[in-house]
Amino acid sequence: MESRIKIAVIGGGIGGLNAAVALSKAGFDVELYEQAPELTEVGGGINMGPNAVRVLYRLGLREGLEREGVQPLGSHQRRWDDGRTLQRAALNPRCEQLYGAPHITIHRADLLAVIAAAFPAERVHLGHRLVGLTQSASAIEAWFENGRRVRADVLVGADGIHSTVRARLFGDEAPQFAGCVAYRGLVPVERIADLNLELGSQSWVGPGGHFVHYFVSRGRLLNFVGWTEHDTWNREDWTDRATIARALAAFTGWHPQVRRIIAAAETCFIWALFDRDPLPRWSQGRATLLGDACHPMYPFMGQGAAQAIEDGAALAACLAADTGDPAAALHRYERLRLPRVTRLQQMSRANKHRFHMRDGPEQEARDAQWAAAPDRDPEALRWLFGHDPAALDGAPA
Repeated sequence: MESRIKIAVIGGGIGGLNAAVALSKAGFDVELYEQAPELTEVGGGINMGPNAVRVLYRLGLREGLEREGVQPLGSHQRRWDDGRTLQRAALNPRCEQLYGAPHITIHRADLLAVIAAAFPAERVHLGHRLVGLTQSASAIEAWFENGRRVRADVLVGADGIHSTVRARLFGDEAPQFAGCVAYRGLVPVERIADLNLELGSQSWVGPGGHFVHYFVSRGRLLNFVGWTEHDTWNREDWTDRATIARALAAFTGWHPQVRRIIAAAETCFIWALFDRDPLPRWSQGRATLLGDACHPMYPFMGQGAAQAIEDGAALAACLAADTGDPAAALHRYERLRLPRVTRLQQMSRANKHRFHMRDGPEQEARDAQWAAAPDRDPEALRWLFGHDPAALDGAPA
């Protein structure tokens, strides 16, 4: 490829770093700018469907993913109090057979490290907090709190739900508290060996909350996240490091396995869920957005990071197909991605209600529906798992 379009990626999380790798492998001159002093990922584990894993495999990351991640045999949804099975689905090796890549559970920090290993370290600029943007017909310029200014042909805002790029392009608006907080922790597997947990992802659904656990870190740790509903969030009323006792109190009356896992954690963190309504557009001239900067979504479809990874593949494909007009390529990327991520945002919001139903007729109808037609089965998710974000055939030019 002859073009050496210069691209500045703002944000060094999973989405931004993956986009930098995808754009670099497509032949572009890419530099990444991250405000933190090091590349880090907040949080514990992450569920990655084959749609995202396949994109990462194409970038040459198979070895690292298979080394650090875990391939769960299945998913299992259970009732909160008695543990009764509500639905099961086989995941591996079925996902690879159907979609060319497995379902993987992995620690976020491990995933970030695997992606970072594929991008030149000298092109990662740490300690760069974006403070301004300006663009002309021929270039876009960004400047940072440390005084540095850079010029590029294209700028990608991958700087999260509190995106500075988004605020500069479309105005600042605070994200809204979504009415949920999560207790999360990691448990060394030897502490819970007697539970004989299946190699898979388990989700317990109950009134006003749900609890998920699966293995990460080469199978050495069990990651758990317990969601509970709250009307308000005031940071002064909570601490980022919650006590084990507080987490146990939040799941009083739940199945003994749930409570045993919480009790086995050394530390427990608390995380408030914030959200934004879908944006009608992501791009302006030579700048565009990616991942949580433009489509934050509840984690109740397990697709937040996956869709950011898909964004990077689609963005690279659109820019490679139209190197002569970056602005047109960015608008094509936006039109290609908007319907899909908006659908997933809506489904994720709906799952907050479906997973947290009070016991009663509506909950019984949901359970019967799941028993009759499991919606977590990989075959039922072909529209999600079989999608190729780099395929531009039929996409609006």
